[in-house]
Amino acid sequence: MHVWGLHILDLALVLVYVGVVIWLGKRVSDQTNDTEDFFLAGRKLGKFYQLFLNFGCSTNADQAVAVSREIYRQGIGGMWIQFLVLFLTPFYWFTTLLFRRVRLTTIGDYFTERFKSKFLGGSYAIFILLLSVIGGGIGYMVAAKTMMAMTPKTYQECTVAERRSIDEFKEFKSLKKELEQGATFSEEKQARYESLIEKNKRGELHSFVSHTNQYWFYFIYALIVGIYTMLGGFRAAAITDAIQGVLILIFSLLLIPIGLIKIGGFAGLHASVPDYMFELFGSATMSEYAWYTIVAMVLANLVSIVAVATGMQTAGSATNEMTARIGMIGGMFGKRLIMLFWALAGLLAIGLYSGKLSDPDLIWGYMSKDLLIPGAIGLMLVGILAANMSSLDAGAVSYSALFIRNIYKPLVPDKSEAHYLFIGRITIGVTLLGGIIIAVAVDNLLELFKYIISIPAIFGASIWLGFIWRRLTKWAVILQVFITLIIYAVIPNLFQGMDSVKFNPKFLKETNPRVVQIKTDALNEDVEQGLAGNIGDKIAKEHIIQPVGIFFEKVVRVNPDDPTSRKMGIGRFNAEIWVLSWFGIDFSNFTKPQLVAMRFLFDALFPFVLLFLFSYFTPVVPKKDLDRFFAKIHTPVGATPEEEEKALADAYKHPEKYEKDKIVPGSNWEILKPSKMDVIGFGGSWVIVGVIVFLLWLMVNIK
Repeated sequence: MHVWGLHILDLALVLVYVGVVIWLGKRVSDQTNDTEDFFLAGRKLGKFYQLFLNFGCSTNADQAVAVSREIYRQGIGGMWIQFLVLFLTPFYWFTTLLFRRVRLTTIGDYFTERFKSKFLGGSYAIFILLLSVIGGGIGYMVAAKTMMAMTPKTYQECTVAERRSIDEFKEFKSLKKELEQGATFSEEKQARYESLIEKNKRGELHSFVSHTNQYWFYFIYALIVGIYTMLGGFRAAAITDAIQGVLILIFSLLLIPIGLIKIGGFAGLHASVPDYMFELFGSATMSEYAWYTIVAMVLANLVSIVAVATGMQTAGSATNEMTARIGMIGGMFGKRLIMLFWALAGLLAIGLYSGKLSDPDLIWGYMSKDLLIPGAIGLMLVGILAANMSSLDAGAVSYSALFIRNIYKPLVPDKSEAHYLFIGRITIGVTLLGGIIIAVAVDNLLELFKYIISIPAIFGASIWLGFIWRRLTKWAVILQVFITLIIYAVIPNLFQGMDSVKFNPKFLKETNPRVVQIKTDALNEDVEQGLAGNIGDKIAKEHIIQPVGIFFEKVVRVNPDDPTSRKMGIGRFNAEIWVLSWFGIDFSNFTKPQLVAMRFLFDALFPFVLLFLFSYFTPVVPKKDLDRFFAKIHTPVGATPEEEEKALADAYKHPEKYEKDKIVPGSNWEILKPSKMDVIGFGGSWVIVGVIVFLLWLMVNIK
């Protein structure tokens, strides 16, 4: 028996899971007495909950889908859209220490205290609250698309319009394959193919249609997360994340053995997937993820990681700084290992379903529907829900804390704890609803991911510098935030809705098309078509690299059926590329990975240029305030409240005692000489990074 395309057993498993997490939220709510309990779990979380809290916060189903969808499109190099965080993990050893020692609740508090500016604290809070809806939108979108792929309509159940969309998708794929095999089209057939290309760009072609209404799904999903998080706060998030961590492991592993059996093991995988798709750092010719693109994205993400709202609270909720460090690093590396399985699932998707899906975001759900039996599908759905909930819950509490402490409380002071708890719970609901708006408005998961990578850099640069450089000023931060906000967020969103821009020929420039010839190992289909004698023989293939938009993400025809209709830009407007073009750079011969690399390098470095420049022309924060701030940063967290109070009092009285421990004594740089534990933790983290890269290399080379 099926309900909306879902087997009754699978539906039952989902309902049981939902009931359990709501019950847990209700139980925890009875232990929540004040805002510190609600927002920081009373700073009492030990290593176990810290580990799973960080694992849950950093491990989302949307990341699994993003990895598999990009590998499905680009080969193993596509995994770097998410796996680039592997190279960031060692730096959490230091950021977690800073966030725990600063002894604050939110990053908004950091701006208020470090720069003596409630305006900056409130500005950060508003910025992150707006950004939070994007993160929420990603979670909703992934869960919905997975559900949609698991509940497809039969062809007979589709409407006439839906059938036409499916038929045209099949026609498009067939024509594309003919062209890649060297066919020459008649003028009429070429026009038809170009029309289908335009329709595909606009998302009008579909490989299937689902029973699931994504809009209803968004609301129900938000309601479930909202109920248990609003009840129990950060402690509820931590407890449910421990359960959800196990479910994440299940959903990450479930597809692998069945997929390998179906494709014929690793030998069958290599016989079905082109060898250039196994290149770890992407083929410079065929992939959007060349090594330099990955480096640029890593740098942009490194700047951004400290601006993530949950960072302060996950570290701050730990009993001490070592617990915070171990929990963070352990949880993060747990995620990195899980991503190896996501990568393998993506490769299996290429071998099993290449060319069968109109939307790569659907690949995880499509694989689940095809490979799993009733019951197992339910487990997969529960795992997907768990992975998204584990990020949405902690994130929602963090955003609530930001609103209360950095916006609401300064405006409405002297209210009871019960009042602030009530407003905090309402804020959680509002942020979750905001995510629905984004999910409805944007239908491309990859674009949201790229957006998330660079946007936090607007505040991330000043957080990094503020912790280590005394000379950084309040006005430098304000000016830098204003300028980068305009370039990174306002212009990209404003311009894509302006007819004077999206129809302006100056902004509709595209890269030059290219025909490339690659040498690759022959696949099953090549042998079947007589292009090679045996699987694995070296053969030459021609590939057409289609033009891509330089300033807009895509350039399309207004009427896809009319090849003479005017063009327009759709998707994100790349303001960074536009700014660089002012200096005479011609991007027409750039490749897509080169364009992406330029954009992210700009995002990573430009804020620091502005901060250094403006800091030398604006007044610094008073010395006594800086002395107090850095004395606290350099003072280890005490084992008891009494030890804490005593150590901080001494540090405030004698801030100069840390001067001898600085790498450059007497300077504005507040970087202390690394301790033995710093060397072990940071160095050991890089060793683990190397081990994981080796495991990844091993996985893609097993034949």
